[in-house]
Amino acid sequence: MKNPNGYGTVAKLSGNRRNPYVVRKTRGFNDKGHPIYETIGYYPTREAGMIALAQFNNEPWDVDKAKTTFAELFDLWKEKKAVKLGMSNQQSLFSAYQHCKPLHKMKYKAVKSFHMQDCIDGCNKGYSTQGAIKNLLRHLDRFALELDIVSRCYSDLLTSAPIPDTNKTPFTDEAINQIWGVADTPWADSVLAFLYTGFRISELLDLRIASVDLQQGTIQGGTKTRAGKDRIVPIHSKILPLIQKRVQGGGDYLFGQDGKKISKGTYYKFWNEIMEALTLEHTPHECRHTFRSRLDSAGANKRCIDLIMGHKSKDVGERVYTHKTIEELREAVELLD
Repeated sequence: MKNPNGYGTVAKLSGNRRNPYVVRKTRGFNDKGHPIYETIGYYPTREAGMIALAQFNNEPWDVDKAKTTFAELFDLWKEKKAVKLGMSNQQSLFSAYQHCKPLHKMKYKAVKSFHMQDCIDGCNKGYSTQGAIKNLLRHLDRFALELDIVSRCYSDLLTSAPIPDTNKTPFTDEAINQIWGVADTPWADSVLAFLYTGFRISELLDLRIASVDLQQGTIQGGTKTRAGKDRIVPIHSKILPLIQKRVQGGGDYLFGQDGKKISKGTYYKFWNEIMEALTLEHTPHECRHTFRSRLDSAGANKRCIDLIMGHKSKDVGERVYTHKTIEELREAVELLD
């Protein structure tokens, strides 16, 4: 059955080809009256070609943009969009790209949800990496939609491993006393710093000596959220000597090694040695959980707890650290006996 004029055609090419059917439309005629074709794409069967031609007539797309590969779209997204994201987020998404190698040479318009899902399911990684891959594909899908390369986001159909349930076990008073008993042991001071400041592991390792104000007795740090960024945390009187010793050690980073910043991986080696020596089973983040629980049990003001922890709170309006505010925070921290 002949297609209507201007509808386009599906023709079979000669030779042994993986996709022998070409879909094309006539865009004009040359001087000799021969048709000038615009190629829409190549397909394995006539039926697939007819479907593509119908889709094109229903919602025409830019043929040149449709040739954009997954890798080319990623490079353009990296240049135009990724630079607006935080460094940690960028690194996570760039790593996720490496798990999408089967898609790199594919035309992005041809990438469907099952292609994407195969990358997630086949990465052989945990929920964190799977979530990063899913996140990257959502970014690329929306960028492709913005560029009119695709007309729908298949990434909306993706699934990844759920975040596992975690049971945060706070340190007991006995365990905290055990840490104090080995306070002179290398890196035990960092465990106590966690327990008396509530900083996250990344925040503690990011602290520079310049962020410590020994005269005011405060540390300014925090990076994860708007409410937690560059917050002020009073130094509890019990750990003040430990912080002073770290400051006097010199270097750029408060809890660094040889004056230099250390990675989480390196720090966990120190942490695990201390936990094993004391036969304790805790994570650095459980120190943060312990810190908040102890403040709450001691009757600390909720507004002060949220400011110290870097949590957003309805009771915390504009964050202004006046002298009065810092004294209130100090009183809250000193409730920890």
